[in-house]
Amino acid sequence: MAITLYHTGCPKCKIIESKLKAKNIEYTECTDVEIMLNKGMISAPWLEVNETLLDFTSANKWINERN
Repeated sequence: MAITLYHTGCPKCKIIESKLKAKNIEYTECTDVEIMLNKGMISAPWLEVNETLLDFTSANKWINERN
């Protein structure tokens, strides 16, 4: 499973990052704003799971559903 966290270090970004670590979910990070803009992201954080982009609320839900 390919998971990428797109973030800027904001409080919401840190919440998602903390939850991923707490659940031992392996992920890569991207903080490159140009890449985020090219993907149509105008805010952060975003979690990309197998090429599906999840906004903060959806990412939170996805993480919470993992064992």
